[in-house]
Amino acid sequence: MQLKFSFIIPVYNRPDEIEELLQSFEGLQGHIPFEIVIVEDGSAIVSKEVVNAYKEKLEISYFFKENSGPGDSRNFGMQKAKGNYFIILDSDCILPKNYLVEVVKSLENNYVDCFGGPDAAHSSFTDLQKAINFSMTSFITTGGIRGNKKSVDTFQPRSFNMGLSKEAFIASKGFGRIHPGEDPDLSIRLWDLGFKTKLIPEAFVYHKRRISWSKFYTQVHKFGLVRPILNKWHPSTKKITYWFPTIFCIGFLMSLLLIFFNFKWTLIGYMLYFVVAVVLALIKTRSISVSILSLVAIIIQFFGYGYGFLKSTVVVSVLNKKPEIYFPKLFFKQK
Repeated sequence: MQLKFSFIIPVYNRPDEIEELLQSFEGLQGHIPFEIVIVEDGSAIVSKEVVNAYKEKLEISYFFKENSGPGDSRNFGMQKAKGNYFIILDSDCILPKNYLVEVVKSLENNYVDCFGGPDAAHSSFTDLQKAINFSMTSFITTGGIRGNKKSVDTFQPRSFNMGLSKEAFIASKGFGRIHPGEDPDLSIRLWDLGFKTKLIPEAFVYHKRRISWSKFYTQVHKFGLVRPILNKWHPSTKKITYWFPTIFCIGFLMSLLLIFFNFKWTLIGYMLYFVVAVVLALIKTRSISVSILSLVAIIIQFFGYGYGFLKSTVVVSVLNKKPEIYFPKLFFKQK
């Protein structure tokens, strides 16, 4: 099958990000044909002028629609696209020059209908962005519980950097209403339909994660809230590893209490973990300031995710409440 690629990019009030991303498209290697579909999701600050500036350089389409969330906007973009293989990106990403070459190479060698690529921190990113990137991607944090990255069928691609065939989109009807969590939900439904997924390690993007500490906490807290909902929707995908952040947090709080009973070994174990985390961050980033900030990011990540996961588990699995009613901010209304 001859692959025809369409990049699908929803955007919401981020014209500056779109300009950086479109600049990176100009430098792509390989002379591989592609189109770009920009979907403006009801923005007050629109990107149309920025997009128009690139229309002579790139094959690009621009659509404006009412705000209905990133999942629905991606579905809208895929419906408008001309290609038979869609690549979905967040607007805060930048593509390395060899991105599309690596995608084509991997799909020609081992075709799947859905792939995901990792993210990396660009040298121009702030120390905060680099620290959060380490926390979100390291194997010693929740970055290590997203599925077996080396095997087909078990990796759950994330929609900041995700490929999806037109056939798989039509069969699955694309993304659902939940956000975040729409990407693992789609992956699981694809597996149920018989499609395969995989990670393409070489097809990474630079993911800026436009974020502050408070926004980062909100983000990972929502990730924690969403997972028990997905577990209830898809019981076969439940894993004990999803409990690790919650167990980590409870254990840490208990280790602090045990100090009053003259028992310090549990806390020492946590201190050793934190030291290892700082050392690994230092090795990866080669920055003392980033490695220290990485420790802060890891703590926020574990407590935000862990608390969200515990709260949602109680609400959804113990009290048997409907998540759409109890957590309305996790769901967009379909247009």
